[in-house]
Amino acid sequence: MIGFIHSFQSLGTIDGPGVRFVVFFQGCPLRCGCCHNPDTWEMQGGTAFTSEEVLEKVLRCRSYFGKEGGITLSGGEPLLQAAFAKELFTLCKEAGIHTCLDTSGCVWNEDVEALLEVTDLVLLDIKYTNEEDYRRYVGCSMEQPLRFLAELNKRHIPTTLRQVIIPPLNDGEDNILRLKQIALAHPCVNKIELLPFRKICESKYENMGIPFPFAKYDSPAKEKMSALQDLLDAE
Repeated sequence: MIGFIHSFQSLGTIDGPGVRFVVFFQGCPLRCGCCHNPDTWEMQGGTAFTSEEVLEKVLRCRSYFGKEGGITLSGGEPLLQAAFAKELFTLCKEAGIHTCLDTSGCVWNEDVEALLEVTDLVLLDIKYTNEEDYRRYVGCSMEQPLRFLAELNKRHIPTTLRQVIIPPLNDGEDNILRLKQIALAHPCVNKIELLPFRKICESKYENMGIPFPFAKYDSPAKEKMSALQDLLDAE
């Protein structure tokens, strides 16, 4: 089976536990205002690989994985190529490699369902906690990631929720408390990660000749991020 890949990162440390081999898939149906990889949006921009070719690259880095590391599929949106992702993860599982899926949870079909059967961990982006912001800044309904989370919970797949904090859109206490409630309602969630919004992607937009929608927003202060984390951690 052929998959279309944007790029690889051989020694990733922020895309799941331990040291990871990260596969960035080409293609994404969303147009998030804070997207750092606009060059992954269109499927035709990727390079074709077989699952065996990707596995070969993963195996070269296996000695660095340790007990916690493995492979992470990111993007773009890997769920757009779920059948290929499932084939790749199956090969990885057969080789004893931990599998992690980094996704927006915006797609659900039979191929995605099959993919979850060989997925050890999911990093799920819950970008906002209300329908209006999802529609306006992401381009889909909030019901889609919540349905995906419900499916993860039903299958008892360990899940880390992630949210990029973008002042003033989602840095309020109400948003963090809603995110916390979403996690508490789904026992599969083992952790919530709050990530500060950064604008290091602006050059990509400039090179592509398109405006960066969130150029007007600033990164959150360290003190703000600490306060929001304290709110999450409070009993």
